[in-house]
Amino acid sequence: MLRKLLAALAALIVLSLSVSGAQAITYGSRDDDGHPNVGALVAEFDGQKQLVCSGTLIAEDVFLTAAHCTWYLEYLGIEDVWVTFDSPLTTGSTFFPGVMHTNPGFNWRQSDPGDIAAVVFPGPVSGVTPATLPTASLLDQLAASRSLKGQRFTAVGYGANEPTLGGGRPSFEDLGIRQYVTSTFSALNPAWLRLSQNKATGNGGTCYGDSGGPNFLGDSNMVASITVTGDAMCLATNVTYRLDTPSARAFLGQYVSLP
Repeated sequence: MLRKLLAALAALIVLSLSVSGAQAITYGSRDDDGHPNVGALVAEFDGQKQLVCSGTLIAEDVFLTAAHCTWYLEYLGIEDVWVTFDSPLTTGSTFFPGVMHTNPGFNWRQSDPGDIAAVVFPGPVSGVTPATLPTASLLDQLAASRSLKGQRFTAVGYGANEPTLGGGRPSFEDLGIRQYVTSTFSALNPAWLRLSQNKATGNGGTCYGDSGGPNFLGDSNMVASITVTGDAMCLATNVTYRLDTPSARAFLGQYVSLP
C-alpha cells in the first residue's frame, strides 16, 4: 500500500522472518499451491532477510512488483534484494537474488504515477510457470462491453491481515503465508483499477505488504493490475495500477515480450 508510504514501510519491514514471517491478505484463504508464481520481495535489515512487498513472476527471469517498493529500498541505500516463492516464509526459504529496476517515470505527483518495477534474476527460476500479461487496453475494452460490471479479480500476496479493532490501537495479525482473496470491480480510471474489498459485500482485499502483488482477472493466470494503495485500515478499496496502459506496457516491454 502506498498510503503513508515511508511510515508504513518503515514499520512493516522490521518484521523479521526469523521471528514470525510476513503477513497475510484480508479476509482471504491460504493459497498453498494455487498461485506459485506469486512471491515476496525481500531485503536485508540488520543482517536479516525481511519482507518488503509482494510480486509476480512474469517471465522465467523477471519478477514484477511496485515502484514505490524498490524506490524506498534505493532511498535507504539498499541494492541487494531477493525473491522467494515459498510459503510460509522462513529463514530456510529459497531466495533468488535479483537486480531491481525502478520505473524511471515513477512520480506520484502525476495522474499516472508509473508505479511499476521489475526485479531481474541472473538466470531462469525453474519449476515456476510465469503469469501472463494483458493485451493493450484490455480493461477499456471490457468496460466498453460492460463486461467489468460484477467482474471478480483475485488478489494474492504476503501482506497484512485485516485489522483487529477495539481495546486500543488496531493490530494486524502476522501469519507468514501467501494468501488469496477475490474482490469485485468498483471503478476504472486511465491508470487505475479500483476494487471493492468490503467484507459486507462478500469481498476481501489487500493490505500493507501486498504492494506489487497481482490482481488476476477472475480465476485466470493473467495479471490485470498490481496492488498499490487503498484505505489506511485495509477495509474498503484496493487501488491497483493497470498493466494494459501504454505507459505500463512501455516499461514492461523492456523486460518481457508483450501480448
